[in-house]
Amino acid sequence: MTISLRCISCKKEYPSNAVRYVCDCGGLLDVWHNLDELRPQVSRGLFDGRLSGPPGPKDVPTTTSGVWRYREIILPASPADIVSRREGNTTLYEHPKLSAYVGAARFYAKHEGENPTGSFKDRGMTVGTTQAKLIGARAVACASTGNTSASLAAYAAMANIPALVFIPAGKIAAGKLAQALAYGATTLQIQGDFDDAMRLVREVCDNLGVYLLNSLNPFRPEGQKSIIFEILQGFQWNPPDWIALPAGNLGNTAAFGKALYEAKELGLIDKIPRLAAIQAAGASPFYQSYRGNFGKRKIMKAETVATAIRIGNPVSYSRAIRSLEWTDGLVEAVTDAEIMDAKAMVDQSGIGCEPASAASVAGTRKLVAKGIIRPDQTVVSILTGNLLKDPGATVAYHTGDWPDARLANSPIKVEAELSAVQKTIEKIL
Repeated sequence: MTISLRCISCKKEYPSNAVRYVCDCGGLLDVWHNLDELRPQVSRGLFDGRLSGPPGPKDVPTTTSGVWRYREIILPASPADIVSRREGNTTLYEHPKLSAYVGAARFYAKHEGENPTGSFKDRGMTVGTTQAKLIGARAVACASTGNTSASLAAYAAMANIPALVFIPAGKIAAGKLAQALAYGATTLQIQGDFDDAMRLVREVCDNLGVYLLNSLNPFRPEGQKSIIFEILQGFQWNPPDWIALPAGNLGNTAAFGKALYEAKELGLIDKIPRLAAIQAAGASPFYQSYRGNFGKRKIMKAETVATAIRIGNPVSYSRAIRSLEWTDGLVEAVTDAEIMDAKAMVDQSGIGCEPASAASVAGTRKLVAKGIIRPDQTVVSILTGNLLKDPGATVAYHTGDWPDARLANSPIKVEAELSAVQKTIEKIL
């Protein structure tokens, strides 16, 4: 099957094995599939037939992975070349507490924190690392606020490829840094923020011939498209009305719009759901640009408790705008207080997520309150990372270090006496 790298601005094409991330004109590159060629080869039945039971020792990624099940429209690699950890196949949760909280009766949360390293990044990294293996990369690298570095380190270790991760000093949750270190990546703490780390890793990759695996890499968003394909398949190819997602570097926003466009063009779905990209107010350059009809690109010094989306100059900006056009999408911003309250509700529903994930829930609630999302519409909210990715924020919220924590579940101090313990419990019961 034919794929190429195509500039989203000038449409110039390059070979799919070219090691490049932007066009000569400066535009971002896509992995572009020949949809006319693909149309007679893919179908709902093809993908439904690959849904497997419990994995066995002889299973292959096209049945066990929620990414490689759709390999024809992601990366048509041979199963023998695929670097996979059985990523994907994440759960769509429905809970009355969450539905009541956001104000939508048919509200679902798709939990990408159930991926092997605890975030959606594994979906993109399995594809990016497979491509790195196919082109014989000497090493792979990324800049990261945490989740990307954890995923890159794990997949590079599986592929036996050296990994370099650039992280902003003091701006990364311990649960994420621990993974990068444990999986053996060479970790460089940059004295600056994420955008400084991103600038440096790009220069290093260009100068030393290292393969960049941030979402600037066109193969990364291809893997992240599988979140959409799984949602569509989970709804028996009858799409929801809305898909809400946290928006930081905008890789998912870009990937989701592309996946929906391709699914419609290939006849897998009859309608395209609307995207709602949700940013933290303190890290909202895309929202601010959207408010100005994208007349001027906004860049800012980002600051938010949601470290995974603490990005002031998102890489996939132009790809994300295209996604909004394809999906009649919109952008919203929510405060850190709204994020942490929404997170507490997700946690108290027994599901759990890291702060950035809860932006999508808080954003859905806000859009319902504004009357933009109707209460009778079907909404899927993406939870991008596991609760234990950032335990510090959770503990702070519940122990009094977070102002106005409306849903705090503070520990109760009690004397080491049976009578005192019983009296306390009786009050609760």
